[in-house]
Amino acid sequence: MADEWQDPYDFAVEVAKIAGKIIRRAAEEEIKVNTKSCTVDLVTATDVRVEKIIIGAIKEKFGEDTHCFIGEESAAAKGPSVLTDKPTWIIDPVDGTTNFVHGFPFVAVSIAFAVNKELEFGVVYSCFEDKLYKARKGKGAYCDDEKIEVSDIKDIHKSVVISEFGTNRNVDVVTEICATMKRILLIPVHGIRGTGTAATNMCMVACGAVEAFFEIGIHCWDVAAGAVIVQEAGGVLLDVDGGPFDLMSRRMMSANNRTIADRVIKEIKIFPAERDDGK
Repeated sequence: MADEWQDPYDFAVEVAKIAGKIIRRAAEEEIKVNTKSCTVDLVTATDVRVEKIIIGAIKEKFGEDTHCFIGEESAAAKGPSVLTDKPTWIIDPVDGTTNFVHGFPFVAVSIAFAVNKELEFGVVYSCFEDKLYKARKGKGAYCDDEKIEVSDIKDIHKSVVISEFGTNRNVDVVTEICATMKRILLIPVHGIRGTGTAATNMCMVACGAVEAFFEIGIHCWDVAAGAVIVQEAGGVLLDVDGGPFDLMSRRMMSANNRTIADRVIKEIKIFPAERDDGK
């Protein structure tokens, strides 16, 4: 029986590398910055251009009306991001825009593909590292064609945890985030890190560099590709309250195992985040 989704998967790898080259080239030029929801929620012409290139290439390859798209700079701007049963590409063209603007070398192209509301594959290209992470459901996770797995650490005291501060500058939200960071540090853990890109953070979990990554306020396009990669590398994906992961909830915990995840979850102070699907 033919593998229906192999061709889209291979094409996602190809187009992610093309997008990465465009981003690296753009970083050598003057970067013009605009803002979206607030002064620290940034967007550049490169974000918009790269998303148009990715979506345009997919439409040219597979047909204009055969697939749906959820993209940070296009579909999301039109209202809630609704995931249907149709084949759907979930795209973050420049994950880590603030990094891109400041020359901080962690910027990723994130491309995921879902059918019947289930994620089938994810591709994350870390542009400046020139590392490509990829995974298909049931077929394992890879970095540059080398199989990757989560770490085997179960002792929280020997772990490294990743999280981010996000773009919400509401004083109550920032207070809750800082309180969570403090509580986790005092477990104690070996350290807390953050690359500034959710997609790359999830790949760090998948390849065993860190034991957990959680965040409240991220979007579906930030984590969709990484979700497949983490799970196929042997990790777990949960809500920050320990319940099932919901792609549209804007809340996510990924970890190497349930033991580490549950211990970190105990320290997370949860605050509201409006769902991507508007429900």
